[in-house]
This record gives sequence, C-alpha cells and structure tokens, in this order.
Amino acid sequence: MLGLMQDQPLLISGLIDFADKHHGDGDVVSRRVEGDIHRYTWSDVARRSRQVANALDGMKLGFSDRVATIAWNGYRHLELYFGVSGSGRVLHTINPRLHPEQIAWIANHAEDQVLCFDMTFLPIIQAVHSKCASVKHWVAMCDADKLPSDTGIPNLISYEAWMGSQSTTYQWPVFDENTASSMCYTSGTTGNPKAALYSHRSTTLHAYAAALPDVMCISARDAILPVVPMFHVNAWGIPYSAALTGAKLVFPGPGMDGKSVYEMIENEGVTYAAGVPTVWQMLLTYMKPNGLKFSTLKRTVIGGSACPPAMIDAFRDDYGVEVLHAWGMTELSPLGTLCTLKNKHLKLPKEEQMKLLLKQGRAIYGVDMKIVNDAGDEQPHDGKAYGDLLVKGPWVVANYYKGEGNPLVKDKDGHDWFPTGDVATIDADGFMQITDRSKDVIKSGGEWISSIDIENIAVAHPAVAMAACIGVAHPKWDERPIVAVVKKPDAQVSREELLAFYEGKTAKWQIPDDVVFVDSIPIGATGKMLKTKLREQLKDYKLPTA
Repeated sequence: MLGLMQDQPLLISGLIDFADKHHGDGDVVSRRVEGDIHRYTWSDVARRSRQVANALDGMKLGFSDRVATIAWNGYRHLELYFGVSGSGRVLHTINPRLHPEQIAWIANHAEDQVLCFDMTFLPIIQAVHSKCASVKHWVAMCDADKLPSDTGIPNLISYEAWMGSQSTTYQWPVFDENTASSMCYTSGTTGNPKAALYSHRSTTLHAYAAALPDVMCISARDAILPVVPMFHVNAWGIPYSAALTGAKLVFPGPGMDGKSVYEMIENEGVTYAAGVPTVWQMLLTYMKPNGLKFSTLKRTVIGGSACPPAMIDAFRDDYGVEVLHAWGMTELSPLGTLCTLKNKHLKLPKEEQMKLLLKQGRAIYGVDMKIVNDAGDEQPHDGKAYGDLLVKGPWVVANYYKGEGNPLVKDKDGHDWFPTGDVATIDADGFMQITDRSKDVIKSGGEWISSIDIENIAVAHPAVAMAACIGVAHPKWDERPIVAVVKKPDAQVSREELLAFYEGKTAKWQIPDDVVFVDSIPIGATGKMLKTKLREQLKDYKLPTA
C-alpha cells in the first residue's frame, strides 16, 4: 500500500518561487565588479531569474543544454543559478583560477552552449573563446553601456541587454526531479578533471540538510556572507539554503582580501560567513594589527581543508566567533559532515570540547560513512582505528559525467560506496576526523604520520603564516616528514626554534626531521595547498639525517 500524499517533484524552481512568495522582501546585497554596492530583494531575484529563463528560450536552447558561468559571487550569478536550472537547462560553473587551456578543455567537454562571464575575466575569455567549439553565445555580465566596443569576441552581448527586455512572466516547466540541474568539475590535480552532475532532487535535499540546526543552522534571522566562491561546488549550496529559509545574502564580488571582507561583514551586519582557511587567514591578518573587532559576526563555517587549531582559538578567544568545522567534496555536493557538539558535551571543559571541535564533525542525515582497512574490513568507531573513508547518500555521485571512471567501490556485502581518498577515524559519538589524504599520509617505519597534525602545530607558532608537511625518502624509515614554512611578514624564527616548538605537542618520532623555509606554498584553484607541486619544487631536497 502506498501513501496518499501529493506527488510534487523537488525542483530548484520551487526554491525561488518559495523565496518570492514567502520572504520576497528579504535582502540580497552584492559588491559589483564595478566597485559599487548593489541592493535588491528575493522577489527581484525571482523576477529576473524568470527573465533569464525567457532569454534562454529565445536562444532556442534545448532541455539539459549546458550554460556556463565564469563569475564572482554576485546577484547576476545568483539569477543564473535559478533561471538556468529552473528552465530545465544545466548550470555549469567554471573556476576562473584554472589555466586557460583547462578552461577551454572543460567547456568543450561539457559541450557548453552559452558562456556568461564577469568583465574581470574578459582576458580569459579572449584567450579561450576561439578554442571553445561548442559555445554559440557569449554574454558579458554587465550593463549594455559597459560593454567594450572591440573585444575580439564575435556577437558578444551584455547580460542586461540579453535578459533585461524579456518578460518577467514565466511558467517554470515541471519534469523529473532526477533531471540534471548543475555540474561542477573536480580540481583535476592528476589528469583531466571529471564532472559531478547534480540533480534537482539532490540539490534540494542538500539545501534542506545544510540548513539544519546541527549543520549550517541557516535561518531568516541570518545575514550570510558566502566567501566560498559560487564556482566552487555552488558556494557549498548556500544560495539554495538561503532561498529556502529567507536569509539575507551578502556577496563579496571580487573583494576577497581581508579588508574588503571585513568591511562587508560590518557594513551589512553579517552574522554568518563561509570560506576556506586561506581566506580567513587574510581576514585575521588584517584585523589584528588594526585592532578591529566584529560587531555582528557570530559564527563561520570553515571547510575545503583542515582548519588549524590556532585559527579556531583566534576566532573564539579574540573575536567571540564560533567556528564550525566542515568536510565535503565536489562529489558530495559538497557537504558530508559538520562539527557541532552534542548536548552531553556542553558541560565538558573547554579543552575537551576543543578536541571534538578540531574534528571534521558528524555525518549529516542523508550521508552514511564508514572506514575500512586495506583488506576492505570495516574498522571500529573508537576514535583510534583509522581507515579509508567511504560515503554514500542521495547527494553523493553515482558516476561522473560521460561515465569517465567508475567512482564507486563495492564493500564485502556488495553495497556501493564512494571512496573519498581520505584517511580518517570515527569516534563512538560519530565525530569523524580526517588524519590525511591517502596520497599525503607519511609512512615512517611502518607507522603512519598525519601531515595535517604536523601542519597544525607549525601554524600555531606566532611567526608562521602557512605550513605544508610532506614525506621525504629515508634509507631506514622509508619516509620521514619535513615541514615547508612561510613566515609572517617581518617575523623571525629559526629551524631549531620551530623543531623545539614540536616538543611535548606530538610523539618524538612524529616530529619533522627538518624545516624548509619557502617564500610561498603552491595553492590550487579551490584554495587548497598543492602538495604535488610542492614535492616537485623540493624534488632535489635531501634529508640532513639521511
């Protein structure tokens, strides 16, 4: 016997319709590429999203045709989120930090028909447009009078000229909720990147889950600043959760430096912000010497890579901001876990609470996870045993676009799981902690050393701005850890001082064998440290103890 409930598909158009009808006067604020501040409401977003849908119809785009964006976080990008997907096309956000050759390859692989871009990225478009064979329409996200007269891009039109004259009336089509809604390519650190193809159902469920109190805790009382780019896994789903809840959205545009981010937080009464550790490091570095404080910011979610304990301490102790540690992947839409305490942990001493908050957190409902050893045997959830982290759920990929590389593995019971490539522990309360990437873990004398632990200790030193730990060949121990360090401006610290700083903070055999001072550590397109490039830079390095 089936339940007698209405059959209403979960579609992205439903999110923007709900925002329009039930909190239409909610604010959406953007710093534009032009430098000024743009303000309007959720009803304006809905109206202009319908105009985008009509403009796409006018281009005769077919169902599920791909529409690409190369753009900052801003109101026009938000309109494309809903207008493209809501009309049955697929939104394809492209990371502008990739090499132009990669951008062209991705656009061709996705078979993009339209590419919309912010004027900041005009030089990129000029470099790649002749190589993007499938793109028929180029749209510059600007006013008509801001479009340069000679760009070398044939038939280039301005966004406002393209959609501004369209009707604001549009009947969103109804279709299978499993229809593709958007796509995002993986970082592609080895070989060509692969595309995760999200559905309307997976995106809507993810938006629900992300808003839960023990996850991002997003409500109509929040003003949210997503510093995480909209081209990076759909800004972690925040635009969709904001539409669902009626939260105020504050977009930083191209202003990602510490000063610009601080000003947006203060000027717009931001209560909640989201981004990767490198962004928050820039913010803290700007605030401290200027003696600045937050007047409204209460919490920030940090993901993309492990958040150093020193950063959590600084936000909490110096600025009264709660840090929510998160973990996810492009293949997970992206959220898998978020770290919030349970009721029984509230009475623990701050030091014990911190041990939990340093972990990546508990699985969100909808995501199941386990850890297995090399033989595929499931490991206990005791916080000590570690293994390869496997996940499954309704917003986890089952395959990549065009079937390029089966991403799933079967466990011993024949069930499909996605192997994350992370090595982790899970404790009895369900708190998961990434101990390393499987490719980055250091194997010394048959024992594993977590590069993340080594890095966290280094960045806790007041003279250290960034640190990356890698393994170096050793004739006796197979591998030994070294730490590459970027010093803060005008800071002084010696190799011997840093190595002494590790004493008492980790086991003696886990202390790095050496410190290598570098001017910078390679950062990838999504803000993560590129240890592959660091290893390449240090390929001629020899351990002093070897």
